[in-house]
Amino acid sequence: MLQETTAAAGGNNAAQALNNMGFEHLISEMTGTPGSYVVSWVVLITLLIMSALAWYWTIINFIKSMRLKGQAERVTGTFWDTANAQDAIRLMEEQPRNEPFSKIALDAAQAAAHHQRSEGSKLAESLNRSEFVDRALRQAVTRESSKLQAGMTVLATVGATAPFVGLLGTVWGIYGALIRIGATGQASIDAVAGPVGEALIMTALGLFVAIPAVLAYNFFNRTNSATNAKFDTFAHDLHDFFATGSRVR
Repeated sequence: MLQETTAAAGGNNAAQALNNMGFEHLISEMTGTPGSYVVSWVVLITLLIMSALAWYWTIINFIKSMRLKGQAERVTGTFWDTANAQDAIRLMEEQPRNEPFSKIALDAAQAAAHHQRSEGSKLAESLNRSEFVDRALRQAVTRESSKLQAGMTVLATVGATAPFVGLLGTVWGIYGALIRIGATGQASIDAVAGPVGEALIMTALGLFVAIPAVLAYNFFNRTNSATNAKFDTFAHDLHDFFATGSRVR
């Protein structure tokens, strides 16, 4: 009979401990006694902000990459398939302001036109047409490539630091649980498992925030590399065209 009572008590303690390990119980504890969970609140709010920033830049960069993928062939094809160079430049001017390929072409055209107007000056003597156009193209490609990096630092930072932010919440939660256990003198399963389980939730939250950010960073890093290669190829073709006057296609 005593063994049955002990087993029943142990089962109740285990069930109670299991109930105290959930996220819902953690939130109820944090809202019930916020003064005792200041660090947990700071960690939770920090992770929520990091997650929101990571998902924001993930969505923005995904839309941007899909748009650039569709615009690349269309814009470059329009430029090379237009018979008249002036008409091609006019079509590039009609492209949206955030379209990078047309801006690279316009910078090359403006550089070639400026050099032509400066013939006989010190500019034309110090830099020939090819060098002047090449410098303008390098600056244009660098400018447009830097725009592709928007949000990448945020994704990298979230992916690298979110697990440690969650771990901070876990360590602090376990520390607080041990202090409470030492103060009360209770070391039963329901007294230990609940606080420790709640603390481990912070580590899990950190991983849930970090993993999508890391995956997004790797995906956009590879996509940006492919786009930069298209920038370079288009810039080389533009250099040949504006430096020699002959079309690539």
